[in-house]
Amino acid sequence: MAAGLALALVMVPVGGAVAEPKPTLSQAKRKLAKLNEQADQVVEKYNQASEKWKRAKKKYRTLNGELTRQSERVSGLRKELVTMAVSTYQTGPVGGWESMIAQPDPSGLLSGLAAADQLAASRARSLEAFNEATAELRTGRDEAKEVLVEADEVRDELAEEKAKADKMVKEQTKLLRELGAFRTGNPDSAGIQYDGSASGNARAALQFAFAQVGKPYRYGGTGPGGWDCSGLVQASWRSGGVGIPRTTWEQWSWGASRKVSLDALQPGDLIFSEGLGHVSMYAGDGKIVHAPQTGDVVKVVPMSAYGRRLVGAVRP
Repeated sequence: MAAGLALALVMVPVGGAVAEPKPTLSQAKRKLAKLNEQADQVVEKYNQASEKWKRAKKKYRTLNGELTRQSERVSGLRKELVTMAVSTYQTGPVGGWESMIAQPDPSGLLSGLAAADQLAASRARSLEAFNEATAELRTGRDEAKEVLVEADEVRDELAEEKAKADKMVKEQTKLLRELGAFRTGNPDSAGIQYDGSASGNARAALQFAFAQVGKPYRYGGTGPGGWDCSGLVQASWRSGGVGIPRTTWEQWSWGASRKVSLDALQPGDLIFSEGLGHVSMYAGDGKIVHAPQTGDVVKVVPMSAYGRRLVGAVRP
């Protein structure tokens, strides 16, 4: 019994723990795929918050600019009224009291007084209108500022989530580098030529997407040196003359009336994964072009190799 115990103690490494064997390449890829599926959701939420923040900031700047211009107009009008009031007090109405009184026809005096009163009333009404408009603009600016503050809070909160996802993917990236499976990509890649059957806007979009092949996947990437999935399809279709939203969720919602069956795909259609965390573009002949995930590059692959469960497609 003692001998067996001694043997057992000798076999236990210093530190009391047996080092876990490195995972195989297939295991690493499966783990990375799972982490990237989670990261897809986090990154798209981050993108969504960033877009909301950009819109709020633009709205705030626009309203604040309008408020400044309107305030300058009100200030100018107020100065005119003050000048007119001082002039009236010192010398009488515009044209002078003496010139009015000197008129042989009493109706001339009355007309002059009426004209001065009408001028003052007109300016007063204008000032009141400007003040009302300024108050509305100030209210709008305050509302926009509230939206901006809220968007900042959301963005900061999601940035923390994105940092967690980055940490997970960083660990897998290190492992894939050790296994020789990490692809850095080339930000200056000239891509490949599209020679499919698409025409019109769809052809222009696919030509752009194919020209990005070989460039690295990057979180939040909108080019030109790196792309995320939604950034790639947005830029591709923009080159085809069609504006679509930035994030996968917005793209799916935008295409609510443009949804098509996965059995009736045409080149250029956008294909969405379950959870709306990833989007690719159908290239025809059973292939897609997309920016897959961290550690990979923009590429063209068979749709069967997509690696994600699909929920539907949208035709821009």
